[in-house]
Amino acid sequence: MARARATRSLELAMRRWGFYRVAGCDEVGRGCLAGPVVAAAVVLDAGRPIPGVRDSKLVPPDERERLYDVIVRRAVAWSVASASVDEVDDINIHQASLQAMRRSVLALAPLPDLVLVDAFRIPDLQIAQRGVIHGDRRCSAIAAASILAKVTRDREMVAHHLVDPRYGYDRHKGYATALHLAAVAQHGYSALHRKSFRPPSLFDTIATIDS
Repeated sequence: MARARATRSLELAMRRWGFYRVAGCDEVGRGCLAGPVVAAAVVLDAGRPIPGVRDSKLVPPDERERLYDVIVRRAVAWSVASASVDEVDDINIHQASLQAMRRSVLALAPLPDLVLVDAFRIPDLQIAQRGVIHGDRRCSAIAAASILAKVTRDREMVAHHLVDPRYGYDRHKGYATALHLAAVAQHGYSALHRKSFRPPSLFDTIATIDS
C-alpha cells in the first residue's frame, strides 16, 4: 500500500484567507521513557514544494535525514526547541510538549501569521492557530516539522548512546522497547530517564529477570 503523502491544501487555503506565513508545528518523544520532548516549527515556501514530505513515522531513517537537509534549505523559516527531562517530570509530559511547541514557534523569524498544530492548540500563544487532527499526515508544513523534530531528537539520543551505551539509545531512541526495559531492569534509571514514567511493563520485565 502506498504511503499517504501530506499535502499543501490546508496551507494554501489559509493563504487565500490572507495568512501568508503559515507555520506547521509538531513534537516527538511524548511516549518515551528517556530523553527530552522535541518540537519543531516550519514555514514552507509556497513556491518550492518538497516531494516526499509526510509524517516522520512513515519515513525511513535515511530518507528522514535527506528530507531534513532539504527542508532546512528550502523553508522560509524553521526552528527546533525542546523541553528537558526535568521539565517533563515537573509539569507532566503534555504540558512539556506544549511548552516545547510554543518555544519552537516563538523562535521563528519572522513570526508566522498562523500556526497549524498537530492535534492540539498551544496555550499562551499570541498568534492565530488551528489544531489539526492527524495533522502530521494531512498537512505538509506539520509533516515537515515532524521530520525536523524527529531527526533532531534521534541525533541527540545517538549522542547519549555514545556517552552511555548501556541502554541502547541508538536503537530505540528512548522508547519502551523490550531491549530498553531489560536495560533499565538491569542498570536502573539514569539521569536521562523520566522519573515520572513507570510503565507496568517495566515491572513485568524486572520480575522476569529476577525469577
